[in-house]
Amino acid sequence: MAIRSARGGPAADLTVVPPVRLARARRREDLIDATVELIVAEGVEAVSMEAVADRAGVSRPLVYKHFANRSEMLTAVYRREAGLLHAELAAQVRAADTLEGMYRALVRAAFRATAQRGTLFAALRTAGAWNRELRREQEVRDRRTVRFFADHVSAEFGIPTAEAQAATAMLLTSIESVLIQWRTRRTGANAALLEETYLDIILGGLERLAERTATQARTASR
Repeated sequence: MAIRSARGGPAADLTVVPPVRLARARRREDLIDATVELIVAEGVEAVSMEAVADRAGVSRPLVYKHFANRSEMLTAVYRREAGLLHAELAAQVRAADTLEGMYRALVRAAFRATAQRGTLFAALRTAGAWNRELRREQEVRDRRTVRFFADHVSAEFGIPTAEAQAATAMLLTSIESVLIQWRTRRTGANAALLEETYLDIILGGLERLAERTATQARTASR
């Protein structure tokens, strides 16, 4: 049912969720937590419906009420962890005041995520948790991220939207190359070097693109 606001009007965005539904959702989260703990402690090969039930301290039938099989359970883990990671990255990027600050926040958060969750995601991919449906969900998040960064590129550098989106898509994709380089030497000094190199490429490339589009605009106006 709808809850009325303090001023007496309806607050359409707030609803009362039945306790049973909350309990079920909480139990599902507990089972996902237990699965993550099991993967971290013993590896993804140790995950089974029985092992998760034991880890969570519940019966095996209860686990089957939430997940049809091991594959569905691992997919649920991947979906939740990917969503949490995206939310964390987005919050840190939005807290930045400039485009440079946004990219710095992104690359630093990517280093932390790789250190803290890289093994988990690699294990889930190996176990087949990464599927077509999750790939589509990630593509949607990626498109939103590109638009968000591209809007700031246009505002700060005066680059037209189409060019800003194309450049942004390439720059964001290249962060994987940065992470590959970092995995070879996981030190603070290497992370700092890679961060500065990445930012130099980004800012230098965008400045050059801004100059080119400005020149084209002046030529077209003659």
